[in-house]
Amino acid sequence: MKILAIVLAVILAYLALSQVTVHGPFFTLHNPEFIVFLAFALFLGIVLWFGVPRRIAGLLDQRAETIRGELAEARALREEAQALLNSFEHKRREMAEQAERIVVEARAEAERAAAQAREDAARAVQRRIASAEEQIAAAEAKAIREVKDRAVVAAVAAAQEVLATQMTPAQASRLVDESIATVGAKLH
Repeated sequence: MKILAIVLAVILAYLALSQVTVHGPFFTLHNPEFIVFLAFALFLGIVLWFGVPRRIAGLLDQRAETIRGELAEARALREEAQALLNSFEHKRREMAEQAERIVVEARAEAERAAAQAREDAARAVQRRIASAEEQIAAAEAKAIREVKDRAVVAAVAAAQEVLATQMTPAQASRLVDESIATVGAKLH
């Protein structure tokens, strides 16, 4: 109120001093500037009487509080969005690390499988070689047996022929008797 009174006094003094020299006395109802001044002063008085500046200040304070609240909410939303972004970034990094681990494990597993396949193939080759060697050994043994059998047959045939040509019937009979006695002794 004091400030308004001082402002009105300064305005009034300025108008009074400026109008005296131009149109004559300022404080008369014949001076239109004075009437405008009175209307303005009356308007300011009514505005002040009804507390319009307080109401305007209250509305401005209320608006300022609303803006502060919206700013706080925006700040909170920004922080929440930043936290969410950080969370997603962390999850993305974890997923990339997990994918890298999976790739490394898959490569190691593939190398192990390849090594196992090489070992299995080498064992299969060894088994086939051993089987082939066994078959060769069996074939050799069979061939040796056949050769021995033929040799025995040939020897028996040769001995039979030699015995038939060189042995007399008395010698043959004596050999048969001795052979029967030998077999009988070995069997009992």
